[in-house]
Amino acid sequence: MTASHHAPDEDLSQLIVWIKDQTGDSESAIARRIGVSPAAVNQWVHRKRGAGRGPRPGNLRKLATEYGIPEVRVFEAAGRTVPGELAPDRKQRIMNDLETLTAEQQRMIEMQIRAVAEGNRSADS
Repeated sequence: MTASHHAPDEDLSQLIVWIKDQTGDSESAIARRIGVSPAAVNQWVHRKRGAGRGPRPGNLRKLATEYGIPEVRVFEAAGRTVPGELAPDRKQRIMNDLETLTAEQQRMIEMQIRAVAEGNRSADS
């Protein structure tokens, strides 16, 4: 499937309809391929995100990978920015640093990370 020719204001619902048109996959088939429930894909198609914040970044990445679509297109369609990749060496350095902190310091760092991530999600809405 070629991922070109999309509207710059394409939303996730339109992208999924495009995927269905290009591949013949049903919403259930899309769900199976990316490891989510058919109900989740149905909510994305019908623009019902419920109390959640929309698809998780990992699910958006799976959608991009499974269908050969650039991540930026998928994330933009979902109204999100593409999160930076966490290189294995960086992840290990972060974990090593966290292990040197007290339990209270670790909780504080975790809260800060969550606050920044929440800020990113809010900025994307």
